[in-house]
Amino acid sequence: MFELGEQPYSETDAEWDSFVAAHPRGSLLQTTNWARLKSRFGWSSQRVWMRRDGRLVGGAQVLFRSVALGIIKLGYVPHGPLVDWNDAEQVDVLFNHIDQAAYSRGAGMVKIEPRIWQREMGPEEWEALYRRHGCVPSPDTIQPPRTVVIDLRPSEDDILARMKQKTRYNIRLAEKKGVTVREGTAADLPAFNRLMLITGRRDNFGIHDSNYYRAAYELFAPQNAALWLAEYQGQPLAGVMVFASGHSAAYLYGASSDEERQRMPAYAAQWAAMRWAKARGCITYDMWGVPDAEEDELETSFADRRDGLWPVYRFKRGFGGEVVRTVGAADRVYNNLLHRLYTRRRGQP
Repeated sequence: MFELGEQPYSETDAEWDSFVAAHPRGSLLQTTNWARLKSRFGWSSQRVWMRRDGRLVGGAQVLFRSVALGIIKLGYVPHGPLVDWNDAEQVDVLFNHIDQAAYSRGAGMVKIEPRIWQREMGPEEWEALYRRHGCVPSPDTIQPPRTVVIDLRPSEDDILARMKQKTRYNIRLAEKKGVTVREGTAADLPAFNRLMLITGRRDNFGIHDSNYYRAAYELFAPQNAALWLAEYQGQPLAGVMVFASGHSAAYLYGASSDEERQRMPAYAAQWAAMRWAKARGCITYDMWGVPDAEEDELETSFADRRDGLWPVYRFKRGFGGEVVRTVGAADRVYNNLLHRLYTRRRGQP
């Protein structure tokens, strides 16, 4: 028998975060502080969980917000739920609990995006699984499904050896050209925000409000996040904000100046973030998002494509990681009309 539960958060935060950190598919996006971060920027949250013999065995942190001109209340489980997908009873019980939370919040649908890699579960197996538990297919993902993951278990020399020769060269070149890297503090956030604005304009992608990066840093640092700044003669040229949960680290936010780019500061900042993650016991480093294309297409097209995530793939591929993809998303639908409206709003056929 399962014991079910939900909020208040304060009574279960530490236990929940320990469960997430230890779970093989646990993620930063299921931690208490991630819910706190999102709650400052338009989301609300509710955690549901289940115990067996007093021990947490499954759960989900569900985020809620109004979308599509406020018409639809969306529930979203980023990198979750955390459940034994081979235990049909456990999955059904947890989904029932998620449904109750969604009904209480007036949500027309809940989108799930588990952190299951396709190398672990093929697309057909995943589709059969979510359909068996009452979900419908969704090509729409909120997190980038494909990414580059670097193995941090080898020595630093071996990690460097696995990188592309040019990337390894650029890391060393930065030092030779006088770039220094230091761990930043909250006082450095305005400089990081300026770099983000420059990068967003140059590479044509959206960025968060400056208050978002400050909130993320204040909630997670220093235990589970660090800001690394690459500088030349005291001038910040590049920055990386890296986060960790359990044995996984993720590079969520990075930026660089238009000045002194020949000194390769972004490579120096990224290597410092990787070393920080390895030193704190992480065994993987997630570069967090590349174009959702097969590896053959990635390799033949990255030099010419400038749209979407293609420019960042050229940078990220050099660090020698493995290109992996999650199984994607699926939706639990409570209102078919609102779900159709949502899919049209997201540009799906």
